[in-house]
Amino acid sequence: MVRLVKLLVALLLLPTAVLTFAETARILLAVLGHLQTAVSFVAGAVVYSGIHYGYYDFSRPYVFAHEMTHALAALLCGCRIKDISVGRDSGYVKMDRCNAFVVLAPYFVPAYAVLAAFVYLLVNLFVDITPYRQAFLFVVGFCIAFHLVQTFKTLFEAEQPDLKLAGGKVFSVVMIVLANLIILAVVLKALFPEAVSLGAAGKNVLAGTVNIWRIIVNYIVEKAVNAA
Repeated sequence: MVRLVKLLVALLLLPTAVLTFAETARILLAVLGHLQTAVSFVAGAVVYSGIHYGYYDFSRPYVFAHEMTHALAALLCGCRIKDISVGRDSGYVKMDRCNAFVVLAPYFVPAYAVLAAFVYLLVNLFVDITPYRQAFLFVVGFCIAFHLVQTFKTLFEAEQPDLKLAGGKVFSVVMIVLANLIILAVVLKALFPEAVSLGAAGKNVLAGTVNIWRIIVNYIVEKAVNAA
């Protein structure tokens, strides 16, 4: 029953995910339009992609971040950690219980980007490091590319038991895609506030979702009336 409810939730959110993808793409294009400001961020993403596909795939660092994110999400939800294992290509976290957030957190939380932002903000409390903003943007771009590439690779190159555990593949993929798009949009807003309008994007997504479901409901009602 729970799995069925999650499937219905995923189907209801599918139009929202598609519209969010379109709005996030517009946001990204707006940022790229300010390339002089965003060049370090873009360079970081390009450098990571080049290293990943040409020299080193960062498997162990990804597995470490993946399992640590599982563990931190579990602690936030009050779960008890029993064991953690991190290998080169796989790992696991054993806990007394879990939920969809705990299971899916590594797939939408860019752990190293969050860590980089935390370190930057913490150091900036004691020392003015704004002159190093471009270096920070490079690191964040590198980490965001790391997260997105590794998440895509993990989801589509191997069978992931996490997806079934969270509530099924459809539910998990929709939630992961939607969460990643929202987080990417928020990150871009935080880094380039002058180029990004989250309010306008949110209104467009909400209005578009309502219109799509209005069309779908009207179509179903019309078919039902005609059949009667």
